[in-house]
Amino acid sequence: MGKWPQSIELAAWAGWLLLISATARLRILIMNLSLLGIIATALVLSVTLNAEEFVFEANYDESKIPAYELPDVLAGVTTADDWVAKRVEWYDLLSREMFGMAPPESQGATQFRSAADNTLVLDGKVLLRQLIVELAGKELNLALFLPKSATEKAVPVFLGYNFNGNHTVIDDPAVLLPQSWMRSTSDHQAHEKDRGTSASRWSIEQIVDGGFGLVTLYYGDVDPDFDDGFKNGVHEQLGIPAADQAASIATWAWALSRVVDVLEKVEEVDATKVAVFGHSRLGKTSLWAGASDERIALVISNDSGCGGAALSRRRIGETVWRINDSFPHWFCGNFKKYGNHEADMPFDNHVLLALVAPRPLYVASAEADQWADPKGEFLSCLHADPVYRLLGTEGLPTDTMPAVNEPVHGQIGYHMRSGKHDVTDFDWQQYVEFATRHLSKLGPR
Repeated sequence: MGKWPQSIELAAWAGWLLLISATARLRILIMNLSLLGIIATALVLSVTLNAEEFVFEANYDESKIPAYELPDVLAGVTTADDWVAKRVEWYDLLSREMFGMAPPESQGATQFRSAADNTLVLDGKVLLRQLIVELAGKELNLALFLPKSATEKAVPVFLGYNFNGNHTVIDDPAVLLPQSWMRSTSDHQAHEKDRGTSASRWSIEQIVDGGFGLVTLYYGDVDPDFDDGFKNGVHEQLGIPAADQAASIATWAWALSRVVDVLEKVEEVDATKVAVFGHSRLGKTSLWAGASDERIALVISNDSGCGGAALSRRRIGETVWRINDSFPHWFCGNFKKYGNHEADMPFDNHVLLALVAPRPLYVASAEADQWADPKGEFLSCLHADPVYRLLGTEGLPTDTMPAVNEPVHGQIGYHMRSGKHDVTDFDWQQYVEFATRHLSKLGPR
Protein backbone atom coordinates (compact mmCIF):
# COMPACT_ATOMS: atom_id res chain seq x y z
CA MET A 1 0.00 0.00 0.00
CA GLY A 2 1.15 3.54 -0.73
CA LYS A 3 1.47 6.39 1.70
CA TRP A 4 -1.59 8.49 2.65
CA PRO A 5 -1.54 12.01 1.35
CA GLN A 6 0.12 14.42 3.78
CA SER A 7 -3.15 16.37 4.35
CA ILE A 8 -4.96 13.21 5.46
CA GLU A 9 -2.07 12.24 7.71
CA LEU A 10 -2.11 15.64 9.40
CA ALA A 11 -5.89 15.45 9.88
CA ALA A 12 -5.55 12.02 11.49
CA TRP A 13 -2.88 13.28 13.88
CA ALA A 14 -5.12 16.25 14.77
CA GLY A 15 -8.05 13.92 15.43
CA TRP A 16 -5.92 11.74 17.70
CA LEU A 17 -4.76 14.81 19.62
CA LEU A 18 -8.36 16.04 20.06
CA LEU A 19 -9.44 12.59 21.24
CA ILE A 20 -6.59 12.42 23.76
CA SER A 21 -7.44 15.94 25.00
CA ALA A 22 -11.15 15.14 25.35
CA THR A 23 -10.36 11.90 27.18
CA ALA A 24 -8.13 13.77 29.61
CA ARG A 25 -10.81 16.36 30.24
CA LEU A 26 -13.40 13.63 30.79
CA ARG A 27 -11.11 11.93 33.33
CA ILE A 28 -10.65 15.26 35.16
CA LEU A 29 -14.43 15.83 35.14
CA ILE A 30 -15.07 12.35 36.51
CA MET A 31 -12.45 12.91 39.22
CA ASN A 32 -14.03 16.24 40.15
CA LEU A 33 -17.51 14.73 40.26
CA SER A 34 -16.21 11.90 42.42
CA LEU A 35 -14.58 14.41 44.74
CA LEU A 36 -17.81 16.40 44.97
CA GLY A 37 -19.66 13.19 45.73
CA ILE A 38 -17.22 12.39 48.52
CA ILE A 39 -17.59 15.90 49.94
CA ALA A 40 -21.39 15.74 49.72
CA THR A 41 -21.42 12.35 51.40
CA ALA A 42 -19.13 13.66 54.11
CA LEU A 43 -21.42 16.65 54.70
CA VAL A 44 -24.48 14.41 54.96
CA LEU A 45 -22.65 12.12 57.36
CA SER A 46 -21.49 15.13 59.35
CA VAL A 47 -25.01 16.52 59.65
CA THR A 48 -26.36 13.09 60.53
CA LEU A 49 -23.69 12.51 63.14
CA ASN A 50 -24.22 15.97 64.62
CA ALA A 51 -27.97 15.33 64.79
CA GLU A 52 -27.34 12.00 66.46
CA GLU A 53 -24.85 13.55 68.87
CA PHE A 54 -27.44 16.08 70.12
CA VAL A 55 -29.61 14.17 72.54
CA PHE A 56 -32.08 16.37 74.40
CA GLU A 57 -32.01 16.02 78.16
CA ALA A 58 -34.35 18.20 80.17
CA ASN A 59 -32.70 20.24 82.90
CA TYR A 60 -34.43 20.68 86.24
CA ASP A 61 -31.41 21.95 88.18
CA GLU A 62 -31.62 25.68 88.96
CA SER A 63 -27.82 25.83 89.30
CA LYS A 64 -27.46 24.85 85.63
CA ILE A 65 -29.62 27.64 84.27
CA PRO A 66 -27.47 29.77 81.95
CA ALA A 67 -26.90 33.37 82.96
CA TYR A 68 -29.45 35.52 81.19
CA GLU A 69 -30.77 39.05 80.91
CA LEU A 70 -34.40 39.64 80.02
CA PRO A 71 -35.36 42.27 77.45
CA ASP A 72 -36.77 45.33 79.22
CA VAL A 73 -40.48 45.26 78.51
CA LEU A 74 -40.68 48.99 79.28
CA ALA A 75 -37.59 50.11 77.36
CA GLY A 76 -38.18 53.71 76.28
CA VAL A 77 -41.52 53.84 78.12
CA THR A 78 -42.25 56.27 80.94
CA THR A 79 -45.99 56.88 80.66
CA ALA A 80 -49.14 54.92 79.95
CA ASP A 81 -49.41 56.74 76.62
CA ASP A 82 -45.90 55.56 75.71
CA TRP A 83 -47.01 51.98 76.35
CA VAL A 84 -49.71 52.20 73.68
CA ALA A 85 -47.07 52.50 70.95
CA LYS A 86 -44.65 50.11 72.68
CA ARG A 87 -47.36 47.48 72.93
CA VAL A 88 -47.85 47.60 69.16
CA GLU A 89 -44.09 47.11 68.68
CA TRP A 90 -44.00 44.10 71.00
CA TYR A 91 -47.12 42.56 69.50
CA ASP A 92 -45.80 42.90 65.96
CA LEU A 93 -42.48 41.37 67.03
CA LEU A 94 -44.09 38.32 68.64
CA SER A 95 -46.37 37.98 65.62
CA ARG A 96 -43.46 37.85 63.19
CA GLU A 97 -40.98 35.90 65.29
CA MET A 98 -43.01 33.47 67.40
CA PHE A 99 -46.69 32.88 66.66
CA GLY A 100 -47.13 34.15 63.12
CA MET A 101 -49.37 36.91 61.82
CA ALA A 102 -53.06 36.05 61.89
CA PRO A 103 -55.23 35.87 58.78
CA PRO A 104 -57.21 39.05 58.06
CA GLU A 105 -60.63 39.26 59.69
CA SER A 106 -62.22 39.20 56.23
CA GLN A 107 -61.17 35.56 55.93
CA GLY A 108 -62.96 34.78 59.17
CA ALA A 109 -66.44 36.01 58.40
CA THR A 110 -68.59 33.73 60.53
CA GLN A 111 -72.10 32.40 60.08
CA PHE A 112 -73.74 30.29 62.76
CA ARG A 113 -76.89 28.29 63.30
CA SER A 114 -78.44 26.13 65.99
CA ALA A 115 -77.27 22.53 65.93
CA ALA A 116 -79.94 21.15 68.26
CA ASP A 117 -82.84 22.25 70.43
CA ASN A 118 -81.90 23.84 73.74
CA THR A 119 -82.11 21.38 76.61
CA LEU A 120 -81.46 21.12 80.34
CA VAL A 121 -78.60 18.97 81.67
CA LEU A 122 -76.99 18.19 85.04
CA ASP A 123 -80.31 17.47 86.76
CA GLY A 124 -81.96 20.47 85.18
CA LYS A 125 -79.48 23.00 86.60
CA VAL A 126 -77.77 23.88 83.33
CA LEU A 127 -79.10 25.07 79.99
CA LEU A 128 -77.26 23.49 77.03
CA ARG A 129 -77.24 25.38 73.76
CA GLN A 130 -75.34 24.01 70.75
CA LEU A 131 -74.29 26.03 67.71
CA ILE A 132 -72.51 25.30 64.45
CA VAL A 133 -70.15 28.06 63.37
CA GLU A 134 -68.93 28.21 59.77
CA LEU A 135 -65.32 29.37 59.53
CA ALA A 136 -62.98 29.21 56.53
CA GLY A 137 -64.79 26.27 55.00
CA LYS A 138 -65.04 24.29 58.24
CA GLU A 139 -67.76 23.77 60.82
CA LEU A 140 -66.99 24.41 64.49
CA ASN A 141 -69.30 22.86 67.06
CA LEU A 142 -69.92 25.12 70.06
CA ALA A 143 -71.41 23.85 73.30
CA LEU A 144 -72.74 26.55 75.63
CA PHE A 145 -73.44 25.46 79.22
CA LEU A 146 -75.39 28.31 80.81
CA PRO A 147 -77.23 29.08 84.03
CA LYS A 148 -80.97 28.85 83.48
CA SER A 149 -81.13 32.54 84.39
CA ALA A 150 -79.31 33.35 81.13
CA THR A 151 -82.66 33.33 79.33
CA GLU A 152 -83.61 36.39 81.39
CA LYS A 153 -80.24 38.14 81.74
CA ALA A 154 -77.04 37.66 79.73
CA VAL A 155 -74.22 36.04 81.71
CA PRO A 156 -70.41 36.26 81.61
CA VAL A 157 -68.70 33.18 80.20
CA PHE A 158 -65.49 31.23 80.23
CA LEU A 159 -64.45 30.39 76.67
CA GLY A 160 -61.99 27.60 76.01
CA TYR A 161 -61.04 24.78 73.71
CA ASN A 162 -61.31 21.15 74.77
CA PHE A 163 -58.86 18.47 73.64
CA ASN A 164 -61.17 15.55 72.91
CA GLY A 165 -64.58 16.79 71.76
CA ASN A 166 -67.57 18.47 73.43
CA HIS A 167 -69.04 15.07 74.31
CA THR A 168 -66.12 14.42 76.68
CA VAL A 169 -66.72 17.44 78.94
CA ILE A 170 -70.00 16.02 80.27
CA ASP A 171 -71.59 12.56 80.28
CA ASP A 172 -74.90 13.39 78.64
CA PRO A 173 -76.34 12.08 75.36
CA ALA A 174 -77.77 15.54 74.64
CA VAL A 175 -74.30 16.69 73.59
CA LEU A 176 -73.88 15.96 69.90
CA LEU A 177 -71.30 13.35 68.99
CA PRO A 178 -68.72 15.01 66.72
CA GLN A 179 -67.93 13.77 63.23
CA SER A 180 -64.45 15.33 63.27
CA TRP A 181 -61.01 13.71 63.20
CA MET A 182 -60.39 12.96 66.87
CA ARG A 183 -56.97 13.28 68.43
CA SER A 184 -57.24 10.79 71.27
CA THR A 185 -58.88 7.65 69.85
CA SER A 186 -57.11 4.87 67.98
CA ASP A 187 -59.43 5.14 64.97
CA HIS A 188 -59.70 8.95 65.25
CA GLN A 189 -63.48 8.72 65.58
CA ALA A 190 -65.74 9.88 68.42
CA HIS A 191 -67.48 7.13 70.42
CA GLU A 192 -70.36 6.96 72.89
CA LYS A 193 -68.07 5.39 75.49
CA ASP A 194 -65.98 8.57 75.54
CA ARG A 195 -68.78 10.72 76.92
CA GLY A 196 -67.71 12.54 80.08
CA THR A 197 -64.14 11.21 80.06
CA SER A 198 -62.75 14.74 80.49
CA ALA A 199 -65.49 16.02 82.82
CA SER A 200 -63.10 16.33 85.77
CA ARG A 201 -61.28 19.12 83.94
CA TRP A 202 -64.31 21.32 83.48
CA SER A 203 -66.23 21.69 86.78
CA ILE A 204 -69.35 22.82 84.93
CA GLU A 205 -71.55 22.89 88.03
CA GLN A 206 -69.04 25.04 89.91
CA ILE A 207 -68.84 27.43 86.96
CA VAL A 208 -72.63 27.72 86.63
CA ASP A 209 -73.15 28.01 90.40
CA GLY A 210 -70.79 30.99 90.25
CA GLY A 211 -73.08 32.72 87.78
CA PHE A 212 -71.00 32.01 84.70
CA GLY A 213 -71.50 30.07 81.51
CA LEU A 214 -68.98 27.82 79.81
CA VAL A 215 -68.49 27.95 76.04
CA THR A 216 -66.29 25.20 74.66
CA LEU A 217 -65.33 23.71 71.32
CA TYR A 218 -62.97 21.02 70.06
CA TYR A 219 -59.70 22.58 68.92
CA GLY A 220 -59.27 19.97 66.18
CA ASP A 221 -62.32 21.41 64.40
CA VAL A 222 -60.15 24.44 63.63
CA ASP A 223 -56.81 22.77 62.98
CA PRO A 224 -56.16 19.08 63.72
CA ASP A 225 -53.15 18.86 66.00
CA PHE A 226 -50.57 17.05 63.89
CA ASP A 227 -47.92 18.15 61.42
CA ASP A 228 -49.03 17.59 57.84
CA GLY A 229 -47.63 20.76 56.33
CA PHE A 230 -50.80 22.77 57.05
CA LYS A 231 -52.95 20.97 54.51
CA ASN A 232 -55.92 20.33 56.79
CA GLY A 233 -58.37 22.25 58.97
CA VAL A 234 -58.94 25.89 58.12
CA HIS A 235 -55.53 25.96 56.43
CA GLU A 236 -57.10 24.15 53.49
CA GLN A 237 -58.70 27.49 52.67
CA LEU A 238 -56.25 29.88 54.33
CA GLY A 239 -53.23 28.30 52.64
CA ILE A 240 -49.82 27.15 53.83
CA PRO A 241 -48.36 29.87 56.07
CA ALA A 242 -45.10 31.65 55.30
CA ALA A 243 -42.38 31.77 57.97
CA ASP A 244 -43.99 34.82 59.61
CA GLN A 245 -47.62 33.73 59.25
CA ALA A 246 -49.94 32.00 61.69
CA ALA A 247 -49.11 28.42 62.57
CA SER A 248 -51.46 26.25 64.65
CA ILE A 249 -51.43 28.15 67.96
CA ALA A 250 -52.01 31.53 66.31
CA THR A 251 -54.73 29.96 64.15
CA TRP A 252 -56.47 28.49 67.21
CA ALA A 253 -56.25 31.92 68.85
CA TRP A 254 -57.62 33.63 65.75
CA ALA A 255 -60.57 31.23 65.70
CA LEU A 256 -61.34 32.06 69.35
CA SER A 257 -61.74 35.67 68.28
CA ARG A 258 -64.14 34.56 65.58
CA VAL A 259 -66.11 32.73 68.28
CA VAL A 260 -66.23 36.00 70.24
CA ASP A 261 -67.74 37.54 67.08
CA VAL A 262 -70.49 34.94 67.36
CA LEU A 263 -70.99 35.38 71.11
CA GLU A 264 -71.63 39.08 70.53
CA LYS A 265 -74.80 37.94 68.74
CA VAL A 266 -75.93 35.38 71.33
CA GLU A 267 -78.54 36.93 73.62
CA GLU A 268 -77.76 34.73 76.63
CA VAL A 269 -74.07 35.75 76.67
CA ASP A 270 -72.59 39.02 77.93
CA ALA A 271 -69.80 39.26 75.35
CA THR A 272 -68.20 42.17 77.21
CA LYS A 273 -67.30 39.65 79.92
CA VAL A 274 -65.58 36.79 78.12
CA ALA A 275 -62.78 35.08 80.04
CA VAL A 276 -60.56 32.96 77.80
CA PHE A 277 -59.19 29.79 79.39
CA GLY A 278 -56.72 27.19 78.16
CA HIS A 279 -54.65 24.31 79.48
CA SER A 280 -51.17 23.33 78.27
CA ARG A 281 -50.82 24.08 74.52
CA LEU A 282 -54.26 25.63 74.73
CA GLY A 283 -52.98 27.81 77.58
CA LYS A 284 -50.42 29.17 75.13
CA THR A 285 -53.36 29.71 72.80
CA SER A 286 -55.42 31.60 75.39
CA LEU A 287 -52.48 33.91 76.13
CA TRP A 288 -52.00 34.75 72.45
CA ALA A 289 -55.76 35.17 71.98
CA GLY A 290 -55.81 37.61 74.89
CA ALA A 291 -52.83 39.49 73.49
CA SER A 292 -54.44 39.63 70.05
CA ASP A 293 -58.02 40.55 70.92
CA GLU A 294 -58.63 43.28 73.47
CA ARG A 295 -62.35 42.47 73.56
CA ILE A 296 -61.36 39.50 75.73
CA ALA A 297 -61.92 40.73 79.27
CA LEU A 298 -59.84 38.22 81.24
CA VAL A 299 -57.17 35.66 80.35
CA ILE A 300 -56.34 32.37 82.09
CA SER A 301 -53.29 30.20 81.42
CA ASN A 302 -53.24 26.77 83.05
CA ASP A 303 -49.86 24.95 82.96
CA SER A 304 -48.91 26.58 79.64
CA GLY A 305 -45.13 26.24 80.14
CA CYS A 306 -42.68 26.74 77.28
CA GLY A 307 -44.06 29.04 74.61
CA GLY A 308 -46.73 30.13 77.09
CA ALA A 309 -46.19 31.69 80.50
CA ALA A 310 -42.71 30.29 81.30
CA LEU A 311 -39.52 32.26 80.63
CA SER A 312 -37.69 30.60 77.73
CA ARG A 313 -34.22 31.76 78.78
CA ARG A 314 -34.34 29.60 81.91
CA ARG A 315 -34.25 26.43 79.77
CA ILE A 316 -35.94 24.38 82.50
CA GLY A 317 -37.96 21.37 81.37
CA GLU A 318 -39.23 21.88 77.84
CA THR A 319 -37.12 24.25 75.74
CA VAL A 320 -37.62 26.19 72.52
CA TRP A 321 -35.64 23.57 70.57
CA ARG A 322 -37.57 20.69 72.09
CA ILE A 323 -41.02 22.18 71.51
CA ASN A 324 -40.25 23.04 67.89
CA ASP A 325 -38.77 19.60 67.28
CA SER A 326 -41.76 17.79 68.79
CA PHE A 327 -44.47 20.11 67.50
CA PRO A 328 -43.14 21.91 64.41
CA HIS A 329 -46.62 23.12 63.49
CA TRP A 330 -47.38 25.06 66.67
CA PHE A 331 -45.23 28.15 66.16
CA CYS A 332 -44.31 30.04 63.00
CA GLY A 333 -41.21 29.13 61.01
CA ASN A 334 -39.23 32.12 62.27
CA PHE A 335 -39.38 30.85 65.85
CA LYS A 336 -37.30 27.78 65.01
CA LYS A 337 -34.07 29.75 64.74
CA TYR A 338 -34.19 30.34 68.51
CA GLY A 339 -33.87 26.63 69.33
CA ASN A 340 -30.85 26.36 71.66
CA HIS A 341 -30.36 30.11 71.07
CA GLU A 342 -32.84 31.59 73.52
CA ALA A 343 -30.40 34.38 74.40
CA ASP A 344 -30.81 35.68 70.83
CA MET A 345 -34.56 36.16 71.26
CA PRO A 346 -35.40 39.88 71.21
CA PHE A 347 -38.24 39.08 73.63
CA ASP A 348 -39.18 36.56 76.29
CA ASN A 349 -42.51 35.37 77.58
CA HIS A 350 -42.96 38.09 80.19
CA VAL A 351 -43.64 40.28 77.15
CA LEU A 352 -46.46 37.95 76.10
CA LEU A 353 -48.07 38.33 79.54
CA ALA A 354 -47.58 42.09 79.50
CA LEU A 355 -49.58 42.32 76.27
CA VAL A 356 -52.68 41.36 78.27
CA ALA A 357 -52.31 44.41 80.56
CA PRO A 358 -54.18 46.08 82.11
CA ARG A 359 -56.83 43.35 81.81
CA PRO A 360 -56.93 40.67 84.53
CA LEU A 361 -54.53 37.77 83.95
CA TYR A 362 -54.35 34.49 85.86
CA VAL A 363 -51.42 32.08 85.52
CA ALA A 364 -51.56 28.66 87.18
CA SER A 365 -48.86 26.03 87.60
CA ALA A 366 -48.70 22.53 89.07
CA GLU A 367 -46.04 21.45 91.55
CA ALA A 368 -45.29 18.14 89.82
CA ASP A 369 -45.30 19.71 86.36
CA GLN A 370 -41.65 20.75 86.27
CA TRP A 371 -41.66 20.21 82.50
CA ALA A 372 -43.68 23.47 82.35
CA ASP A 373 -41.31 25.25 84.79
CA PRO A 374 -43.65 26.64 87.49
CA LYS A 375 -40.98 29.01 88.80
CA GLY A 376 -40.42 30.33 85.29
CA GLU A 377 -44.14 30.94 84.97
CA PHE A 378 -44.21 32.90 88.22
CA LEU A 379 -41.14 34.93 87.25
CA SER A 380 -42.79 35.78 83.96
CA CYS A 381 -45.73 37.23 85.92
CA LEU A 382 -43.30 39.14 88.12
CA HIS A 383 -41.55 40.68 85.11
CA ALA A 384 -44.87 41.61 83.50
CA ASP A 385 -45.92 43.36 86.72
CA PRO A 386 -44.23 46.73 85.91
CA VAL A 387 -46.51 47.18 82.91
CA TYR A 388 -49.59 46.53 85.02
CA ARG A 389 -48.44 49.03 87.62
CA LEU A 390 -47.60 51.63 84.99
CA LEU A 391 -51.19 51.29 83.77
CA GLY A 392 -52.58 51.94 87.24
CA THR A 393 -53.35 48.46 88.57
CA GLU A 394 -51.93 46.54 91.51
CA GLY A 395 -50.34 43.95 89.23
CA LEU A 396 -48.94 40.91 91.03
CA PRO A 397 -49.40 41.34 94.80
CA THR A 398 -46.15 39.57 95.76
CA ASP A 399 -42.56 39.37 94.59
CA THR A 400 -42.03 36.00 96.28
CA MET A 401 -43.27 32.77 94.77
CA PRO A 402 -46.22 31.63 96.91
CA ALA A 403 -46.36 28.29 98.66
CA VAL A 404 -48.15 25.34 97.09
CA ASN A 405 -51.95 25.78 97.08
CA GLU A 406 -51.66 29.37 98.33
CA PRO A 407 -53.10 31.54 95.54
CA VAL A 408 -52.43 35.26 95.19
CA HIS A 409 -55.06 37.40 93.50
CA GLY A 410 -54.16 40.85 92.21
CA GLN A 411 -54.73 42.17 88.72
CA ILE A 412 -52.35 39.31 88.00
CA GLY A 413 -53.31 36.13 89.81
CA TYR A 414 -51.06 33.12 90.36
CA HIS A 415 -51.04 29.78 92.11
CA MET A 416 -49.03 26.58 92.08
CA ARG A 417 -51.34 23.68 92.81
CA SER A 418 -50.19 20.38 94.23
CA GLY A 419 -50.29 17.56 91.72
CA LYS A 420 -49.61 16.94 88.06
CA HIS A 421 -50.15 18.61 84.68
CA ASP A 422 -53.95 18.81 84.76
CA VAL A 423 -56.99 20.98 85.49
CA THR A 424 -58.81 20.39 88.77
CA ASP A 425 -61.69 21.71 90.87
CA PHE A 426 -59.13 23.68 92.88
CA ASP A 427 -58.02 25.47 89.72
CA TRP A 428 -61.58 26.30 88.75
CA GLN A 429 -62.34 27.52 92.26
CA GLN A 430 -59.60 30.15 91.79
CA TYR A 431 -60.71 31.08 88.28
CA VAL A 432 -64.35 31.56 89.28
CA GLU A 433 -63.35 33.64 92.31
CA PHE A 434 -60.89 35.71 90.25
CA ALA A 435 -63.41 36.30 87.45
CA THR A 436 -66.15 37.20 89.93
CA ARG A 437 -63.90 39.80 91.51
CA HIS A 438 -62.83 41.41 88.26
CA LEU A 439 -65.67 41.02 85.79
CA SER A 440 -68.23 42.35 88.26
CA LYS A 441 -66.44 45.72 88.00
CA LEU A 442 -67.32 46.00 84.33
CA GLY A 443 -71.04 46.55 84.86
CA PRO A 444 -73.94 44.97 82.96
CA ARG A 445 -73.99 44.44 79.22
